Amino acid sequence: MQPTVEVAKALLGQRLVRIDLGPRRLSGIIVEAEAYVGTHDLGCHAKSGKTNRNASMWGPPGHAYVYLTYGIHWMLNFVTEPEGFPAAVLIRAIDPLEGISIMRNRRSGRPMREISDGPAKICQALCIDGTLDGHDLCASDSKIFVEPGQPVKSNAVTRGPRVGLNTVPEPWKSMPWRFRISPDYLAGGNDSN
Repeated sequence: MQPTVEVAKALLGQRLVRIDLGPRRLSGIIVEAEAYVGTHDLGCHAKSGKTNRNASMWGPPGHAYVYLTYGIHWMLNFVTEPEGFPAAVLIRAIDPLEGISIMRNRRSGRPMREISDGPAKICQALCIDGTLDGHDLCASDSKIFVEPGQPVKSNAVTRGPRVGLNTVPEPWKSMPWRFRISPDYLAGGNDSN
């Protein structure tokens, strides 16, 4: 088990897989993720204590915390810390690999760059909703899981503040807990030489 911030970075390059109706396999490489750690983190849903909405954050590590935001958008998180300590990594973006035509259709024919370049877009493209809350993301027989991908060189990873925390006070607003694979690396700069 690793601390949440380390998990956020380690998830980059891993493959997010959704087994859809059929069963069809949809997948993408995780290219952006951000960490939320405990009740003291004022950017984290756990700051107000345990609720029906965020109960999965207190559950076992490696499981999904899926919640609805603004009453319309689903968001997928990877629970990270020991059971009883609320922490998770928000999956912010994936680079589609399998089932791209299905994902594009679900995203109303959007261009490739817009299929899954945001957390709500991922959930729409992969048909992720609250029914997947609590699913084991480490079990390959789950409807949604993370499987090993390709390692990403540390110099290909950027780090910065989390997104959308405009009303969150400092230092939490500016915590550099968002990790992203450089677009140049994804465009072909990932040569292992």
